[in-house]
Amino acid sequence: MKNSGASHLSGYRLMWIFVMFDLPVSSKKETRDATRFREFLLDQGFEMSQFSIYARFCNGKDSYESYLKRIEGNLPEKGEVHVLTFTDRQYEAIVRFSSQQRRRPRQNPDQLALF
Repeated sequence: MKNSGASHLSGYRLMWIFVMFDLPVSSKKETRDATRFREFLLDQGFEMSQFSIYARFCNGKDSYESYLKRIEGNLPEKGEVHVLTFTDRQYEAIVRFSSQQRRRPRQNPDQLALF
């Protein structure tokens, strides 16, 4: 059954974007480029999950494509950058450990609860 144009938010439409990168920092320029890329991700609403892994919650594929274009437009000259997506349902199933202790699953950001 098709939705009559109304936006339907579900755990399968809501997504998490993960940006993982390995950037060289052998020279001052490379270090500056890596820092600029990290700052760009933070400015775009990503949060650091681990040192070179940043994550952001988004509202579906169109939003993801918009972020992907912005990321592509701000890539450093050198290095590897990988962008992954998970549905919210898949993200809920991620098991996290910190200092050998199992951590509770993360909750969705409040700002998207308004949609």
